[in-house]
Amino acid sequence: VQLQASGGGLVEAGGSLRLSCEAPGFGHYALGWFRQAPGKDRKFVAVISWNIGNTYYDNSVKGRFTISRDKAKNTVYLQMNNLKPEDTAVYFCAAAETYGTRWANEYEYWGQGTQVTVSS
Repeated sequence: VQLQASGGGLVEAGGSLRLSCEAPGFGHYALGWFRQAPGKDRKFVAVISWNIGNTYYDNSVKGRFTISRDKAKNTVYLQMNNLKPEDTAVYFCAAAETYGTRWANEYEYWGQGTQVTVSS
């Protein structure tokens, strides 16, 4: 099983991007997004339970980012609106057996990162 993230890019402050994470075979997991800025630890962004669709966000992105999933496409999305320069980071998708955790060490599977750069 493998996670494949995509959709990053360069955008001006106030703009939007949508990240995608292909997640075939993760139908009973929680799928999360993390981000890591240069020189900083990897931080939780959002998570969704695949089966029920419950969501949980870090306060720094609440109201601006939306996590969703498309079961037919086995894909999780992160819609990012009103982007700020401090959102600049490499974004990773990850899978955990338990929904609701924000701790990276509780996610067993990780995809490669996708770079998001927000210019001021």
